[in-house]
Amino acid sequence: MSRGRPRAPRRGTRGPTARAGSWSSGLRFTRRELVDLAVAWLALGLAFTFFLARPRALELVGGPNAVTLAGFLDPFVRSLVTVGVAFLLHELAHKVVAVRFGQVAHFRADYGMLVLAVASGLAGFLFAAPGAVYHAGAITPRENGLIALAGPVTNLGLAALFLPLVGATGLLGAIGGLGLSVNLLLAAFNLLPYGPLDGRKVLAWSPVVFGVVFLPSVALALFVLFG
Repeated sequence: MSRGRPRAPRRGTRGPTARAGSWSSGLRFTRRELVDLAVAWLALGLAFTFFLARPRALELVGGPNAVTLAGFLDPFVRSLVTVGVAFLLHELAHKVVAVRFGQVAHFRADYGMLVLAVASGLAGFLFAAPGAVYHAGAITPRENGLIALAGPVTNLGLAALFLPLVGATGLLGAIGGLGLSVNLLLAAFNLLPYGPLDGRKVLAWSPVVFGVVFLPSVALALFVLFG
């Protein structure tokens, strides 16, 4: 998810040379940003681990069906390399494209929502809005739309990378299936033209581009859910 407002570029300040310079020198991460990304990655991994280990997750502290260390590590690793990576690369794609357009961009975790994500995983359902990339600076509607589009398109690309693993056995097959499903669902959800989601910015820029990306994404997500 990205958050920024499109504004007309200021004359004389945003030529190709200026943009090239911002691309080479502007992609930087503050210490707080790196901490936020790491905490969000681990929290999402933990939330999905509890969800996948359900109902044994409720007996983590003991009991006949308590989760063993091995039983915890398996879904935790799967969650980190699928859900965690899907989220991280989605947000980094927003930042990379925003910086490419001369924006000041940074990720901020929403710690309250991360706690809610972990709690919802324990409760047997998932609700996750871990944070967003905030960007500021003079920008056109097209650039704002492309910044928003970068995240869902990255998830679609990741889904294609996970697809060959779906037919594998053991851990690789589990990672492939989860990675494919999560990335397709994440792409479709973020493309919804509602509120702060990416789809609203893409639609405001170009209804044609929005339709070309949104309709296949929703179809694939529905296939994952009901196919």
